[in-house]
Amino acid sequence: MAEPPDGAVDRTTRTLDQELGLVRDAITMVASGGSRRVVVANLWFGEQLIEPARRMASKAGVRIEPLWTADDVGADIAVERIGDG
Repeated sequence: MAEPPDGAVDRTTRTLDQELGLVRDAITMVASGGSRRVVVANLWFGEQLIEPARRMASKAGVRIEPLWTADDVGADIAVERIGDG
């Protein structure tokens, strides 16, 4: 099996960490009442972040809703207050 190019693993890890941070910030904003709904869009790893986002959202008392792309290959993530449509 071929090795990934130099730095590819670091870039992937950095991107995942950055995207998870954006989702975490959106959860904090909604949970604190700063917004009713926040959409984190154009994520490279949105699909992979759904379950960690659900766990964080559950602990914060909000919910996430995956917003699947038209081709169902990726997802943006909406964070919403529970009970808001």
